[in-house]
Amino acid sequence: MAFDNLTDKLTAAIKKIRGNKTVSEEDLRSTLREVRLALLEADVNFKVVKEFVAKVRERAQGQQVEANLTGGQQVVKIVHEELINLLGGQQSKLTVAANPPTIIMLIGLQGAGKTTTVAKLANSLRKEGKKPLMVAGDVYRPAAITQLEVLGKQLDIPVFSLGDQTSPVEIAKQSIQRANALFCDTVIIDTAGRLHIDEPLMTELQNIKAAVNPQEILLVVDAMTGQDAVNVADAFNKALAITGLVVTKLDGDARGGAILSVKAVTGCPVKFVGMGEKLDALQPFYPDRMASRILGMGDVLSLIERAQEAISLEDAKKMAETMKANAFTLDMFLEQMQQVKKMGSLESILSMIPGMGKISKQLEGAELDGKEMKHIEAIIRSMTPHERKDTKIINGSRRKRIAQGAGLRVQDVNRLIKQFEESKKMMKLMQGKNKYARKGNFKMPFMQ
Repeated sequence: MAFDNLTDKLTAAIKKIRGNKTVSEEDLRSTLREVRLALLEADVNFKVVKEFVAKVRERAQGQQVEANLTGGQQVVKIVHEELINLLGGQQSKLTVAANPPTIIMLIGLQGAGKTTTVAKLANSLRKEGKKPLMVAGDVYRPAAITQLEVLGKQLDIPVFSLGDQTSPVEIAKQSIQRANALFCDTVIIDTAGRLHIDEPLMTELQNIKAAVNPQEILLVVDAMTGQDAVNVADAFNKALAITGLVVTKLDGDARGGAILSVKAVTGCPVKFVGMGEKLDALQPFYPDRMASRILGMGDVLSLIERAQEAISLEDAKKMAETMKANAFTLDMFLEQMQQVKKMGSLESILSMIPGMGKISKQLEGAELDGKEMKHIEAIIRSMTPHERKDTKIINGSRRKRIAQGAGLRVQDVNRLIKQFEESKKMMKLMQGKNKYARKGNFKMPFMQ
């Protein structure tokens, strides 16, 4: 994720004082110096960093330590709370029109990912029960209209287009009529971008705004542009009074300073973040969850939500009953892994689990549907139904046969069986301790 380096530096800085019963003036000064350097290296605006550190110092020096907290834990708590405030305080949701359709304009520089974001946002809103219409309003970029039409077919979401010879203002006007005819309650308008901000671009966008009076004007910015994203946001905001931002490519190697700076500099909240190329990789932005991830505290709520999306209630109940009956087999193990792989890469899943950030970096880029997953499936498919139900009968000759059938080594079969048995024991142990079992008892499968 974009904040990996920042997370490493911030956690290293606060780790030194986390367990201290009391925090001296020198300890606080040293810690905040490292926090300041970490934020600056993450490309956070200098004035924002200065104000952030000042607020933390003021609160840490003047606030009484809460019961059950050490002095070090209190400082960490303050850093966490101020980081949430810096990111916007609370989630900023989309404004919905009193009388449909709700009109959303997406604007930004060329290359930020507007057209793809239109499709991602439409897909996300449809999951919430909305009926969106995508509007191809970028008549200047070659293939922009075709791109949106192709995405519309993939998602089975209607796209309104009048070709590249009609003015974007007229396209926007007629799209509202089309939405009413199709009973669409949301209109998402793609607009043209430039490689830089210029007067013709702003004038055209202002004319579209005047023509359709959108409830939301979302600026799409690329996280990879760093501090320039804040400057772009400031310019667009002055010209169009944007209502929020969508930050794309946050799953890349960007330093992430834009997200930490933009709310403080422009007053505009980040409403969505793009965490991948897939059309379901657009996520609502939660300042508290992002702050926790930045400080290495994980994001359990997002993990649970992702699990609920990927795993049906029926499958979860079935797995829970299996656990209660202590009848977990390799067939069920494979089925569970196939469900979990829908949630994305191991790296992204582990990054949401408190304390697992470092492990996630070691598995960067690993996918549950990658080579290892295929090996696991090949081994299990090479077993007889009886062997999958009872691994204890798999002796040396059977292991050799299974390995040959899977095209792998006996050592690979041995490792899978061992890890399956360990996973089975762990699930049995957790069954008695975890009340989450009644919600489906979702557990991570084994990891190498």
